[in-house]
Amino acid sequence: MICTTASVPVQRKVSARMVVISSAIDSAWLVEQITGRGATDVRNSLTALIENGELAAGTQLPTIRDFARVAGISVGTIADAWSSLRDAGLIETRRRGGSTVADRSSVLVPAPRAPAHFPGWAHIDLVQVNADVALQPALGDALLASLDAPELNAPGRDYMTNRLQAAVETHWPFPAEAWATAGGGTEALLLAISAAAPRGSTVAVDEPVVPGFLDTLNDLGITAVGVSADTHGPTPASLRAALTHNPVAFVFQPGAPFAIDHTVSVARVAELAEVIRQHNARSDGTRVWVIEDDSIGPLAARDVPSMGLLLPGQVLRIRSYCKAYGIDVRTSILGGSRELVQRSVQQRSHGVGSNSRILQNALAHLIDSPAATQSVDVARQRYAVRREALVSALVSEGLRAYAGHESLVVWIEVDNELDALVALASQGISVGSGRKSFVTPPAQGLLRMSITQLPDNPELVAEFARLVARAATGSLREYFD
Repeated sequence: MICTTASVPVQRKVSARMVVISSAIDSAWLVEQITGRGATDVRNSLTALIENGELAAGTQLPTIRDFARVAGISVGTIADAWSSLRDAGLIETRRRGGSTVADRSSVLVPAPRAPAHFPGWAHIDLVQVNADVALQPALGDALLASLDAPELNAPGRDYMTNRLQAAVETHWPFPAEAWATAGGGTEALLLAISAAAPRGSTVAVDEPVVPGFLDTLNDLGITAVGVSADTHGPTPASLRAALTHNPVAFVFQPGAPFAIDHTVSVARVAELAEVIRQHNARSDGTRVWVIEDDSIGPLAARDVPSMGLLLPGQVLRIRSYCKAYGIDVRTSILGGSRELVQRSVQQRSHGVGSNSRILQNALAHLIDSPAATQSVDVARQRYAVRREALVSALVSEGLRAYAGHESLVVWIEVDNELDALVALASQGISVGSGRKSFVTPPAQGLLRMSITQLPDNPELVAEFARLVARAATGSLREYFD
């Protein structure tokens, strides 16, 4: 069945004995704070104690052996929990000094690890916006934590498990009428579009878009109409003009992951919703669906705005988690209009397809995990540093380079797009064509470059900017005798 909104109670064990935390704690007290006896249970319980301040920075933890003995847990289990806490930067272990709660007050972004050898620009992915796997959290604990669900291997299909719904709905920007899951974000987006737009119909598209998206719409027999943006997001005037083509849906990117220079404001979202409301009021009973493609997901530095509260029953939001947690999580969320969720479910293998409960609950664990959240915070900051470094280096070379506040790509103006692409390709460098991201190609030539795989080395980025500058301003001309 399709999941509808429901509350799930959360229980947490609280010690009946009040203890003042000083420079050290004893194993007996700590055992009382632990819910469960697995490595994940121990790790999560200590994480909560550290995050809420019950265990202050510098607090001495019991030795692994003593805590394991008192708790009746294997030494290996406690060692695994301590190791994951160290990886998350929550505790520190010194030789002969034991483990203490780490002081994270001055920690911003960990210094990137310099690769032993730079493989060359031909081996750096500057086209696809694939996340840097080194910045993603480990999946082992999340998968293990999902294996104790009582409903595993039960007959039937859970389009969304209760555990995942409980983790997701507190972060959703509006009350969803129904929920479902799909594989990656691209699959979810295509299911939603197929549900809203039958072959031969038209959709309005918030530009620029992910490479290949427009080609896929063409394969589906759907005509795209572009909606252009200013610094606050898609403009009401452009959306109004697109609606004259009678689209059945507006594919909106509230997180602006491919923006040239804009961040979508809350005020702009309200203006766009009003344009759609007025259009629907004048129509003959048909309405324009809004499909919100939140492909950045947890990597967003702010609450990404939504039309869900402004256009109730007309909005379906899709959130992808692949860039934050890794592509092998393979679970994205569809939440919003009950009608579109039901249609989307039917588009997936005629309604018989569903995501593994193991993967769904693993995603729920990651969403609720303080350690995973810290990894995502670091990745967000690291991507921002890379984006700013590339834009700065390109501008220093005299180029016009742009990127939205949370964009995962950088855009560069060039004299001739094709010439620049060929010139870079001759040096083994592949970048994206700006034309592929717009329904109507812009008059100004543009190159698109992903920042997610850039090296954290200013000298290498400066070298790359010089190569781009030569390609951007040069001219390739065929001569003949």
